[in-house]
Amino acid sequence: MKNIILAAALLGASVLTAAAQTAPAPSSDAGTPAVATPETKNPAAPVAGANSFTEAQAKDRIEKAGFTEVKDLKKDDSGIWMAAGMKDGNAVMVALDYQGNVVAK
Repeated sequence: MKNIILAAALLGASVLTAAAQTAPAPSSDAGTPAVATPETKNPAAPVAGANSFTEAQAKDRIEKAGFTEVKDLKKDDSGIWMAAGMKDGNAVMVALDYQGNVVAK
């Protein structure tokens, strides 16, 4: 009987732990950080805010988003990294915000 109670307690604890690890749903609110996945970005991006990406991290993240020949990378007064680059054979301006959103402008 004690083994059944112990097993039930362990099962209940593991279910609660799994439920606590559920990721939050993405929001269209520009004040809410975007979910950190390559396929999802905040619809209001780029979002101004204190950006903690270093220049090297910003360039790497932009390149991983499919941009090449990234140059003239500078952080503006809004905390958004801006650069010139190429995407699909076209010259574009690209932005990286503090949430990690990479968008062509």
